[in-house]
Amino acid sequence: MSYKLIIIGSSLGGLSATKTLLAGLDDNCVIPIVLVQHREQKAESSMDNLLTNMIQRYTRRRIEEAEDKTPLKFNCIYLAPADYHLLIERECIALSADEPVTYARPSIDVAFDSAARTYGSSVICVVLTGASRDGADGAASVEARGGLVIIQDPLTAEKDTLPRSAVSATKHARVMHLDEIGPFVSNIVREGGASNATRATG
Repeated sequence: MSYKLIIIGSSLGGLSATKTLLAGLDDNCVIPIVLVQHREQKAESSMDNLLTNMIQRYTRRRIEEAEDKTPLKFNCIYLAPADYHLLIERECIALSADEPVTYARPSIDVAFDSAARTYGSSVICVVLTGASRDGADGAASVEARGGLVIIQDPLTAEKDTLPRSAVSATKHARVMHLDEIGPFVSNIVREGGASNATRATG
């Protein structure tokens, strides 16, 4: 298995969790990474820049806010802008102003599902902390198309609604402590497979 994209979804508490995850990724893990973090729909553009700059402190990868038709490049992290859905197309990102899904825009479900439809089994999706279930159905879509789903252990999440919903919506997801996710993802991307990925039971 050769992975081509990592897509991460989070809501309340997501900034802190994302920083931990990114800090745990090996520098040799160079495939594109997309972050979908719930934000207020009318967030000021200056807040988008602030979020980008804050995350940039914790990784040497280039971080940029996605625009429509932004190409997906190695060693880059793309942040979903406020008040737009982010969709994954073949080798680029598209934005949509369609109605919110599960009260969210950007919607994690929309982003995950588009990634699954475009890249199938070549997608790694990571579900982090969140106070709504947006992202659970998208994780199920990734799993149904052969992708790998990794879920933050709900017991370690600042808000467990999203990770618990994702656990319920999937059958083979890997449920892990937050500190373990970055090294695990780096390892399977390096090895080019996930044959050892199984659902945690503890």
